[in-house]
Amino acid sequence: MKAAYRLIVSMSLFLLTACSQNQPVKESQLALMKTTNPTPLGTERKNNSDRVEDIKRDVSSLPELYDVAVIKGEKDTLVVYKVKHMQRFKMKTIEKNLNKKLEKNHPKENFTVSSDYKIFLEAVRLNEGMKSGRLSHSKAEKRLEEIVKMTEDMK
Repeated sequence: MKAAYRLIVSMSLFLLTACSQNQPVKESQLALMKTTNPTPLGTERKNNSDRVEDIKRDVSSLPELYDVAVIKGEKDTLVVYKVKHMQRFKMKTIEKNLNKKLEKNHPKENFTVSSDYKIFLEAVRLNEGMKSGRLSHSKAEKRLEEIVKMTEDMK
């Protein structure tokens, strides 16, 4: 009985590892476990990569943060970040400082800021979809609006 149980367990493990060997790992699959540092991007048709890079650089300069995703849409700019473990007690202060910094350096932008892991994961998935070409500009903009609405609903 024990031998049959061991055989079943070992065969199951063998099959699971054999099936996953040739699958490429996406950033979104590891986004919650490690630093992914996705490249900032815009869903709008015109290229504003310099402005998006500036926003990411401003946010990344805060020492309490270790992973930042920035996605600029036509109306909204989504800024999602991860806070270092020992800094999580100061989440409200960090978000307040970040908002002040963004408003000061980029007054014309409409920012949506979040430290929620689910929102971060959705931003990374949107980033992957844009890079791979699976999402057109209009679909990416629509998805960005959905993510921004999710952040508003969570508050």
